[in-house]
Amino acid sequence: MQEPRWPDSHGEQTDILPVVRLDEPAPPAPRRGLRRAGWISGGVLALLVVAYLIDLLTSQGRVPRGVVIAGVDVGGLEVPVAERELRSSLEPRLAQPLTITAGEARTTFTPAAAGLRLDWNGTIEQVGDQPLNPFTRLTSFFGTREIGVLSQAEDGQLGAALEDLRSRVDRAPVEGAVHFAGATPTAVEPRAGQKLDVAAARQAVLTGWAKGGELTLPVAPAPVSTTAAGVQAALDQFARPAVSGPVRFKGEGSDATAHPKDIAAALTFTPGEGGGLTPKLDTKKLTEVLAPQLKSTEQEGHDASIEFAGGKPVVKPSAEGSTVDWDKSLEPLMDTLKRTDARELKAVYRKEPAKVTTEQADKLGVREVVGEFSTGGFATDSGVNIRVVANKVNGAIVKPGETFSLNEFTGPRGKPQGYVEAGVIANGAPGREVGGGISQFATTLYNASYFAGMKDAGHKEHSYYISRYPAAREATVFQNPGGASVIDLKFTNDSDTGIAIQTIWTPSSITVKLWGTKRYTVESVPGERANPTPPPTKPGPAENCHASAGAEGFTTSDTRVLRDAGTGREVSRHTRTVHYNPQPKIDCG
Repeated sequence: MQEPRWPDSHGEQTDILPVVRLDEPAPPAPRRGLRRAGWISGGVLALLVVAYLIDLLTSQGRVPRGVVIAGVDVGGLEVPVAERELRSSLEPRLAQPLTITAGEARTTFTPAAAGLRLDWNGTIEQVGDQPLNPFTRLTSFFGTREIGVLSQAEDGQLGAALEDLRSRVDRAPVEGAVHFAGATPTAVEPRAGQKLDVAAARQAVLTGWAKGGELTLPVAPAPVSTTAAGVQAALDQFARPAVSGPVRFKGEGSDATAHPKDIAAALTFTPGEGGGLTPKLDTKKLTEVLAPQLKSTEQEGHDASIEFAGGKPVVKPSAEGSTVDWDKSLEPLMDTLKRTDARELKAVYRKEPAKVTTEQADKLGVREVVGEFSTGGFATDSGVNIRVVANKVNGAIVKPGETFSLNEFTGPRGKPQGYVEAGVIANGAPGREVGGGISQFATTLYNASYFAGMKDAGHKEHSYYISRYPAAREATVFQNPGGASVIDLKFTNDSDTGIAIQTIWTPSSITVKLWGTKRYTVESVPGERANPTPPPTKPGPAENCHASAGAEGFTTSDTRVLRDAGTGREVSRHTRTVHYNPQPKIDCG
């Protein structure tokens, strides 16, 4: 039967696909090819599984393939064989010195001296069992994996070896600087430092020493902040101009000169911004050079003081001082040092007004003796010290509201100030010290202030009673060898008028008078002695021993009564209780 043909758009006949009936069954799919592919795949898989099992069984007791220990390929070897191979390859290395590189340092390292030894069994055991992962086993045919050795070390020996190594590796950073040889500046190139990282180095040694050859240890850099260019700039732009010539300071009537060597000695450089150097000037050093040259242009001032002419107080006028203000004089010097010309500056002076002016002294109301006291009986050497301190204090003014401190006013009392060695009592025994005898002056001054009605601002009695002083109405003072105050005598002028201190020294006595405006009449009421304590016996020193009978200790008091000088009315009453220790008997036997 002929298949129907249909006209196309041009009226021509064309073929069409055959019509398939939906109720007819489809032709069967080709199954033979699929079955053949399945059998092939299954066969390959079975072969792979068999190969995997055979490889797994035959590799038991062997080191996994591809394993390299300290450069020795032991992969696939039986464990005993692998250990023998390791030993034969590594043992010759282990006794050889190891070359160490740490930063820029290069040295040698002896394993035996460091207490290092290789743990053979542990090294092999760390490799582990045969891998079960088929992919891992497959890739082991085509690559290697490095396994480090297990090492043991005596911590003390290894630590000591690393510390010794660090002493050769560590290098402190050197900052760039400019140094002077006389007046010639030279550049110091900066150099970074380094420091051995001991903890990391220890681990690197333990894991890498058995490989032999050269071992690189980690170091921590110690950078510098300066650069070679920055140092050169400081040299060219400041250091060389700074010492190119002298700098002159024009004073009032005389000049001072800082020569290049003086400038160089006072000039230093410190790291600055941007890798450069910052110049620093030691003004104290320059002042020590310049100040003596302008000393004659300064005027020394002094406070108004009280002098005693014909037994009466007379005001000695004050004078204003004029001194060079070196801080201000040296302020423009840094800019001047940058130049090679116009190197002249003007010395700046400052006025130093008197702390007590003539006008103030005239208004102090110093016109009569308000308190005085005398003591005597001192030795010749003690008398020297009493005279020195008396001359220092004579004429001192205590303004209303001020507190007078004997230690502060005199300053250090040593040989440079004219004091000599004299007798003292130390720990109950006679001794000698520079400045001995000053406590007698302190007692005299204390009593003068006591009878002048001054306010006690702090004093301390002797530990032992001294019979030439009034009990509970005496004082001692003490400075350490450097001149610092330890025990002081102070009193406060709580009156509305000033006080002037007059001292009168003779070879056998010292008198202190306080001049001012009388406010009070003063009465001292001594207390009874109580609680007597017998003296203990104490062996004297081996040399220069002086035996003494000692003295008993006791407790007593003194009451000061102040009465108004005009009316006689009691103003105040104060009692001070004092305990004196027994003075030991000194036995020289």
